[in-house]
Amino acid sequence: MHRVREEAIVAAVNRLLAAKGYDAMTVDEVAAEAGLAKASLYKFFTSKEDLAGAAMVSVLDRALAFVDGLRAQSAAAAQAGAAVPAIDNLKAVTRWAMQTQLEGEMPSLPAHNSNLSASLQSNEAYMDRLIALSNRLGIWITEAQTGGQLNPAFPPDLVLYTLFARACDPVVGMLKDSGQYTHEQILDWVTASTFGGLGR
Repeated sequence: MHRVREEAIVAAVNRLLAAKGYDAMTVDEVAAEAGLAKASLYKFFTSKEDLAGAAMVSVLDRALAFVDGLRAQSAAAAQAGAAVPAIDNLKAVTRWAMQTQLEGEMPSLPAHNSNLSASLQSNEAYMDRLIALSNRLGIWITEAQTGGQLNPAFPPDLVLYTLFARACDPVVGMLKDSGQYTHEQILDWVTASTFGGLGR
Protein backbone atom coordinates (compact mmCIF):
# COMPACT_ATOMS: atom_id res chain seq x y z
CA MET A 1 0.00 0.00 0.00
CA HIS A 2 2.87 2.36 0.83
CA ARG A 3 4.40 1.78 -2.61
CA VAL A 4 1.06 2.31 -4.38
CA ARG A 5 0.46 5.61 -2.58
CA GLU A 6 3.99 6.80 -3.31
CA GLU A 7 3.55 5.99 -7.00
CA ALA A 8 0.22 7.85 -7.03
CA ILE A 9 1.90 10.91 -5.53
CA VAL A 10 4.75 10.83 -8.05
CA ALA A 11 2.29 10.42 -10.92
CA ALA A 12 0.33 13.42 -9.64
CA VAL A 13 3.51 15.49 -9.37
CA ASN A 14 4.46 14.51 -12.93
CA ARG A 15 1.11 15.63 -14.28
CA LEU A 16 1.13 18.92 -12.39
CA LEU A 17 4.74 19.75 -13.25
CA ALA A 18 4.06 19.03 -16.90
CA ALA A 19 0.86 21.09 -16.93
CA LYS A 20 1.73 24.00 -14.61
CA GLY A 21 5.46 23.95 -13.95
CA TYR A 22 7.26 23.89 -10.62
CA ASP A 23 6.62 27.45 -9.49
CA ALA A 24 2.84 27.25 -9.98
CA MET A 25 2.44 23.78 -8.47
CA THR A 26 1.45 23.61 -4.80
CA VAL A 27 1.70 20.78 -2.30
CA ASP A 28 -2.04 21.13 -1.69
CA GLU A 29 -2.70 20.44 -5.38
CA VAL A 30 -0.44 17.39 -5.31
CA ALA A 31 -2.30 15.99 -2.29
CA ALA A 32 -5.68 16.60 -3.93
CA GLU A 33 -4.53 15.09 -7.24
CA ALA A 34 -3.19 12.00 -5.46
CA GLY A 35 -6.34 11.67 -3.32
CA LEU A 36 -4.53 12.13 -0.02
CA ALA A 37 -4.68 14.51 2.89
CA LYS A 38 -1.79 16.95 2.95
CA ALA A 39 -0.60 15.53 6.28
CA SER A 40 -0.51 12.05 4.74
CA LEU A 41 1.51 13.31 1.79
CA TYR A 42 4.15 14.70 4.14
CA LYS A 43 4.70 11.19 5.50
CA PHE A 44 6.11 10.30 2.07
CA PHE A 45 7.78 13.54 0.99
CA THR A 46 8.84 16.34 3.31
CA SER A 47 8.97 19.24 0.83
CA LYS A 48 8.03 20.50 -2.60
CA GLU A 49 11.67 19.98 -3.63
CA ASP A 50 11.47 16.33 -2.57
CA LEU A 51 8.36 15.92 -4.70
CA ALA A 52 10.13 17.36 -7.74
CA GLY A 53 13.12 15.11 -7.10
CA ALA A 54 10.90 12.03 -7.00
CA ALA A 55 9.28 13.04 -10.28
CA MET A 56 12.68 13.46 -11.90
CA VAL A 57 13.88 10.09 -10.60
CA SER A 58 10.76 8.51 -12.08
CA VAL A 59 11.25 10.04 -15.53
CA LEU A 60 14.98 9.22 -15.49
CA ASP A 61 14.13 5.58 -14.68
CA ARG A 62 11.86 5.51 -17.72
CA ALA A 63 14.54 7.16 -19.87
CA LEU A 64 17.16 4.65 -18.74
CA ALA A 65 14.81 1.75 -19.46
CA PHE A 66 14.21 3.13 -22.96
CA VAL A 67 17.94 3.65 -23.58
CA ASP A 68 18.81 0.19 -22.27
CA GLY A 69 16.19 -1.26 -24.61
CA LEU A 70 17.88 0.50 -27.53
CA ARG A 71 21.27 -0.78 -26.39
CA ALA A 72 19.96 -4.35 -26.30
CA GLN A 73 18.46 -3.97 -29.79
CA SER A 74 21.73 -2.51 -31.09
CA ALA A 75 23.73 -5.39 -29.60
CA ALA A 76 21.40 -7.93 -31.18
CA ALA A 77 21.61 -6.16 -34.54
CA ALA A 78 25.41 -6.06 -34.35
CA GLN A 79 25.52 -9.80 -33.68
CA ALA A 80 23.35 -10.29 -36.76
CA GLY A 81 25.78 -8.18 -38.81
CA ALA A 82 23.51 -5.12 -39.10
CA ALA A 83 24.97 -2.40 -36.87
CA VAL A 84 22.67 0.43 -35.78
CA PRO A 85 24.31 3.84 -36.30
CA ALA A 86 24.80 5.74 -33.04
CA ILE A 87 23.01 8.74 -34.53
CA ASP A 88 19.84 6.64 -34.95
CA ASN A 89 19.85 5.79 -31.25
CA LEU A 90 20.34 9.46 -30.31
CA LYS A 91 17.44 10.44 -32.57
CA ALA A 92 15.26 7.74 -30.98
CA VAL A 93 16.02 9.03 -27.48
CA THR A 94 15.29 12.60 -28.56
CA ARG A 95 11.94 11.55 -30.04
CA TRP A 96 11.10 9.61 -26.87
CA ALA A 97 11.78 12.67 -24.70
CA MET A 98 9.63 14.92 -26.90
CA GLN A 99 6.85 12.31 -27.09
CA THR A 100 6.86 12.14 -23.29
CA GLN A 101 6.48 15.92 -23.22
CA LEU A 102 3.65 15.83 -25.78
CA GLU A 103 1.83 13.24 -23.64
CA GLY A 104 2.04 15.54 -20.61
CA GLU A 105 4.36 13.25 -18.67
CA MET A 106 7.61 15.26 -18.68
CA PRO A 107 8.21 17.30 -15.50
CA SER A 108 8.92 20.96 -16.19
CA LEU A 109 11.41 22.46 -13.74
CA PRO A 110 12.80 26.00 -13.65
CA ALA A 111 16.38 26.42 -14.85
CA HIS A 112 17.22 28.85 -12.03
CA ASN A 113 15.97 27.97 -8.56
CA SER A 114 18.73 27.67 -5.98
CA ASN A 115 16.70 25.66 -3.45
CA LEU A 116 15.51 23.18 -6.04
CA SER A 117 18.98 22.92 -7.61
CA ALA A 118 20.59 22.25 -4.22
CA SER A 119 17.93 19.66 -3.39
CA LEU A 120 18.45 17.81 -6.68
CA GLN A 121 22.22 17.87 -6.36
CA SER A 122 21.96 16.30 -2.90
CA ASN A 123 19.46 13.68 -4.11
CA GLU A 124 21.61 10.57 -4.63
CA ALA A 125 18.94 8.66 -6.56
CA TYR A 126 18.53 11.57 -8.98
CA MET A 127 22.27 12.16 -9.44
CA ASP A 128 23.03 8.46 -9.93
CA ARG A 129 20.43 8.17 -12.67
CA LEU A 130 21.42 11.44 -14.33
CA ILE A 131 25.07 10.37 -14.47
CA ALA A 132 24.11 6.91 -15.77
CA LEU A 133 21.97 8.41 -18.53
CA SER A 134 24.65 10.96 -19.44
CA ASN A 135 27.27 8.22 -19.67
CA ARG A 136 25.12 6.04 -21.92
CA LEU A 137 24.30 8.93 -24.24
CA GLY A 138 27.93 10.05 -24.12
CA ILE A 139 29.04 6.75 -25.66
CA TRP A 140 26.68 7.24 -28.61
CA ILE A 141 27.69 10.90 -28.97
CA THR A 142 31.37 9.92 -29.18
CA GLU A 143 30.60 7.17 -31.70
CA ALA A 144 28.50 9.53 -33.82
CA GLN A 145 31.21 12.21 -33.79
CA THR A 146 33.96 9.71 -34.57
CA GLY A 147 31.86 8.24 -37.37
CA GLY A 148 31.17 11.65 -38.92
CA GLN A 149 27.44 11.61 -38.13
CA LEU A 150 27.76 14.57 -35.74
CA ASN A 151 30.04 17.59 -35.99
CA PRO A 152 33.27 16.60 -34.18
CA ALA A 153 34.07 20.27 -33.53
CA PHE A 154 31.23 20.49 -31.00
CA PRO A 155 32.14 19.63 -27.39
CA PRO A 156 30.29 16.41 -26.41
CA ASP A 157 28.71 18.30 -23.48
CA LEU A 158 27.09 20.74 -25.91
CA VAL A 159 25.53 17.84 -27.81
CA LEU A 160 24.39 16.16 -24.57
CA TYR A 161 22.80 19.33 -23.18
CA THR A 162 21.12 20.02 -26.53
CA LEU A 163 19.52 16.57 -26.41
CA PHE A 164 18.45 17.06 -22.77
CA ALA A 165 16.90 20.41 -23.76
CA ARG A 166 14.54 18.68 -26.19
CA ALA A 167 12.77 17.11 -23.21
CA CYS A 168 11.49 20.55 -22.16
CA ASP A 169 11.70 22.39 -25.47
CA PRO A 170 9.04 25.15 -25.55
CA VAL A 171 8.86 24.80 -29.34
CA VAL A 172 7.30 21.35 -28.89
CA GLY A 173 4.63 22.74 -26.56
CA MET A 174 3.87 25.75 -28.75
CA LEU A 175 3.44 23.62 -31.87
CA LYS A 176 1.16 21.28 -29.92
CA ASP A 177 -0.89 24.14 -28.46
CA SER A 178 -1.41 25.65 -31.91
CA GLY A 179 -3.56 22.64 -32.77
CA GLN A 180 -2.35 22.74 -36.37
CA TYR A 181 0.01 19.78 -36.35
CA THR A 182 0.00 16.12 -35.39
CA HIS A 183 2.37 14.78 -32.78
CA GLU A 184 4.18 12.86 -35.51
CA GLN A 185 4.76 16.03 -37.53
CA ILE A 186 6.10 17.83 -34.46
CA LEU A 187 8.43 14.93 -33.64
CA ASP A 188 9.68 14.71 -37.22
CA TRP A 189 10.30 18.46 -37.59
CA VAL A 190 11.97 19.10 -34.25
CA THR A 191 14.13 15.99 -34.57
CA ALA A 192 15.18 17.02 -38.08
CA SER A 193 16.01 20.58 -37.00
CA THR A 194 17.93 19.32 -33.95
CA PHE A 195 20.20 17.04 -35.95
CA GLY A 196 20.20 18.76 -39.34
CA GLY A 197 19.73 22.43 -38.54
CA LEU A 198 17.29 24.82 -40.20
CA GLY A 199 19.02 25.05 -43.56
CA ARG A 200 17.69 23.38 -46.68
